[in-house]
Amino acid sequence: MFTGSTKLPPTKTPQPERLDEVYAALRRGLQSYLQVHQLELDSLGQQIRENKRNGRLGSLYELDKQVKAIERFMRRLEFHLSKVEELYEGYCIQRRLRDGASKMVAAFNSATGSREARESLSEANKGYRECTEHMCSLESELESQMGEFHVKMKGLAGFARLCAGDQYEVLMRYGRQRWRLRGRMEVSNKQIWDSEEYIFLPLVTELLSIKVTELKSLANHVVVGSVSCEMLDLFCPLPQTLAVDINDLGTVKLNLEVTWRYLNLQHTHFLQALYLFIVLQFNTFAFRSVFLFQPVRQGRSDIMHQYSF
Repeated sequence: MFTGSTKLPPTKTPQPERLDEVYAALRRGLQSYLQVHQLELDSLGQQIRENKRNGRLGSLYELDKQVKAIERFMRRLEFHLSKVEELYEGYCIQRRLRDGASKMVAAFNSATGSREARESLSEANKGYRECTEHMCSLESELESQMGEFHVKMKGLAGFARLCAGDQYEVLMRYGRQRWRLRGRMEVSNKQIWDSEEYIFLPLVTELLSIKVTELKSLANHVVVGSVSCEMLDLFCPLPQTLAVDINDLGTVKLNLEVTWRYLNLQHTHFLQALYLFIVLQFNTFAFRSVFLFQPVRQGRSDIMHQYSF
């Protein structure tokens, strides 16, 4: 249904090479979180020292509360990072055991068909299956530690391609997760969409598939384009603005804002307040990026390009 994409292998078997990439991106994202919050602690510490030096003691209590809240958050983040690292270490152990069992199976298959060889082959096959199950289980457990992608719809950009009165449907698929939204182009480049935000749970083996369709009539819909995009570069502590090329010529782009939150929903309110505080303090060009998504195609490694101001 989504043309021009390269599908990843089925999820029924372990994908160790893919998990290596996901783990590296996830670990970088968590470490970036720590760096951002350390900068915030340094800034608050400087404010506290200045207030003490200038005799402004009234605000010290609030600043101290902010410092303690961020320190608690960082301890939670460090624990989360250590848990992710522990899961990956366990996965690597199971991978080595599985590779060893695979070599044993190959060796016993080439041996003579004695009773001892058949019994050993049966045990080797059993060990291989157990390691495979453990690896699949660890992949699922790592997915549960990858947080959430909060995606906001910012509209379509098409220059002369978009006209007032045009209606479009955008369908995003990420594994079994779907986000379908419809919009109408208004005058003065205004756009109205029936949905503005959606939460995707990160997956190890899936790409984000996007399809844009122009709705002309009940029986006449025109597919503008469909692409599949990598999500690894979105493990970043601050919101990122994305421009996704929908067609090959790049004349139609889908603008999104993606915020990655590693915490689950029960911590969302605290995290939203902390995000707002950090963005207000550090919302400079150094911390906010604009990305251009490209379709995932055969032989291409530059899936996403970063443009800095």
